[in-house]
Amino acid sequence: MPLIKHTAAASVPPALALVPDQQCDTALLDAPDAAVRRAAAHALGDCPDAVPSLLRALEQEVEQPVRSAVLAALGRTGSEEAAAGLAACLRSEDAWLRNAAIEVLRGLPAQVATVIAHLLVDWDRDVRILAVGILDTLRHDCVEEWLLQLIEADPDVNVCGAALDVLAEVATGTARAPVERLLERFRGEPYIAFAGELVLGRLARSR
Repeated sequence: MPLIKHTAAASVPPALALVPDQQCDTALLDAPDAAVRRAAAHALGDCPDAVPSLLRALEQEVEQPVRSAVLAALGRTGSEEAAAGLAACLRSEDAWLRNAAIEVLRGLPAQVATVIAHLLVDWDRDVRILAVGILDTLRHDCVEEWLLQLIEADPDVNVCGAALDVLAEVATGTARAPVERLLERFRGEPYIAFAGELVLGRLARSR
């Protein structure tokens, strides 16, 4: 499933900057003026206690620049609560929000580690595929381990195919046996055969 690259960070013109005593004022997220809401969201990235308010704003906001600022602020807080809230966005019907949340989560490797295990066994296949998308460029030592656990257990061919796409970039020799077992389990599935052989071929060339 292709993902749309999106940069959630939003710069705030100096004229919209908040005065110091407004920096953590979550009430401004409900201001009538979208420019004020955007500036408020930008400022709240330095206020971890504002995460619940930012998540509520993300659900309610309709202006795209403000939504981008809210997402960027959630990423800057660097909190596990923010990561959990962003992970919940993977269930959204809004494709922009799903993809933007993935982009932010990719920049939070330590926080993603607290939610990824649940996402990769979610009952919804689409959520599992999107979770694999988070791992695509996530800089975390456990990415390969998470993907190998997934292909050993997941019954869905599309989820496993997505995992193989990422493994093609990160696999080490540890992946050889799990990938071979996957090829056997999904014998007759053309894409699994193609992607699996690609992983094994790259491993052979890296010896």
